[in-house]
Amino acid sequence: MELKVTNNASHFSTTPEISDTTSTKSSANNEQRLAKAAKDFETLLTSMMIKSMTSTGSEDGIMGSSDSFGGDYFDMIFQQALASKFTEGKGLGVAEMLFQKLTGKSLKEVDTNLKLNNTQYDPVYNIDKGLPSLQPSNQSLKRLEKYDSIIEEASTEYGVDPVIIKSVILTESAANENARSGANAKGLMQLLDSTASDMGVSNIWDPKENIMGGTKYLSKMLRQYNGDLKLALAGYNAGPGNVQKYNGVPPFEETQKYITRVMSYMNHLNEGGNEA
Repeated sequence: MELKVTNNASHFSTTPEISDTTSTKSSANNEQRLAKAAKDFETLLTSMMIKSMTSTGSEDGIMGSSDSFGGDYFDMIFQQALASKFTEGKGLGVAEMLFQKLTGKSLKEVDTNLKLNNTQYDPVYNIDKGLPSLQPSNQSLKRLEKYDSIIEEASTEYGVDPVIIKSVILTESAANENARSGANAKGLMQLLDSTASDMGVSNIWDPKENIMGGTKYLSKMLRQYNGDLKLALAGYNAGPGNVQKYNGVPPFEETQKYITRVMSYMNHLNEGGNEA
């Protein structure tokens, strides 16, 4: 599957390097990571508080109706951005308390100079750590329910956890079987025509064929990367050629956001969110 971006160069980010030359530099790097982790935790806590305070009891999100494709994603980004801005100020003091407890130092003593939002995680060290449990929109979950039996069949056929399949569907299309991307990826699992053909899909718009084909491709990625879900998702989104080129998760912002979102949905579903 090809990466769904138009300009790969605009999606590069710099990965912090770990130096083995001096213990001083290594210690500084560790302190930077601890500082970021503490602030990320406070941002997550603040985001949860904001979500609770802004909830109206309706099914519409902060940014309007969450029934639209990706509407719940923009809600998440808005909440995280607001929480990050709050944390960058005085915040709740939670990050400072945690950092002092771990290092005996104040955050002011450490030069963090790092982005403090979940979409800028270091793809090697942080992309699968401390992720929130992200709840999809109620509408997308209702749509997803229609395909439970197909997902179970695909899971049995190709040996892929149904929670992974559901989370990919929610991320790719918000369970909208008529979704089409700007890159002409189609259906519930956003298959490109070439991928669909390779997976034996004759009607890409048929929900069962789309799910079976997408799951077959996921299974292929999981086998290729020895069960490493992070790399399998990177291969599904950006293509295995890019995973090979960068010897890991490619430094594409879209791919990093994609993996973060799928795993966050998995956290929600694994906590029983799909039984609501």
